[in-house]
Amino acid sequence: MTLFASVLHLDRKAVKALRITDSYSLHRVVYSLYADVRDAEAKLGSQPSGILYADQGGDHQGRKILMLADRAPADAVDGQYGEVLSKPIPESFLDHGNYRFKVIINPTRRDSASRKLIPVRGREAIAEWFLQRAEQSWGFRPVNESLQIDRVEVLTFKDKHQRPVTIAQAHVQGVLTVQDPARFQQSFSSGIGRARAYGCGLLQIVPVIDNPFA
Repeated sequence: MTLFASVLHLDRKAVKALRITDSYSLHRVVYSLYADVRDAEAKLGSQPSGILYADQGGDHQGRKILMLADRAPADAVDGQYGEVLSKPIPESFLDHGNYRFKVIINPTRRDSASRKLIPVRGREAIAEWFLQRAEQSWGFRPVNESLQIDRVEVLTFKDKHQRPVTIAQAHVQGVLTVQDPARFQQSFSSGIGRARAYGCGLLQIVPVIDNPFA
């Protein structure tokens, strides 16, 4: 399967014209760039969209969004707004043993009694949760001394049905060592954790060719 890495650049005029005001409106814009390959049954069955993205924020000039998908995006939003730069990822990109990484993650646990998802709170608890989940589920081991929890925030917005949504996000970075190559490749292509439809889970990785601890 070929994966496509893309960057969406939006200037201030485009941000305003596209009415990007919260996490749902950004989700709407990103998803509009890709052909919808799922039918209603697939969506009800929670089949993944094949689309991941990470908002890089912006300044007075505009906004940048990183995207990864199993298909190529359109060149612009609605054919006229923004600029999309896209390229296929070579298969050899995932053959390395160590990577520097960044990820926006949704740290949650399911309560054993109520079965409800509850957010993991506090930087130390989030770091512990991330280390545990990475080795158990995602095919890699973060280097402990490199792990940083840069920012923790809570996003609130309404979805397309006007239902309230609250998402806890943690911005995590460090160095990882691949433990299970097949599972790691799956984690990269499909994303990690929850809330992937709203900008969480995209592993932004750069190979570390020499000393991973440098």
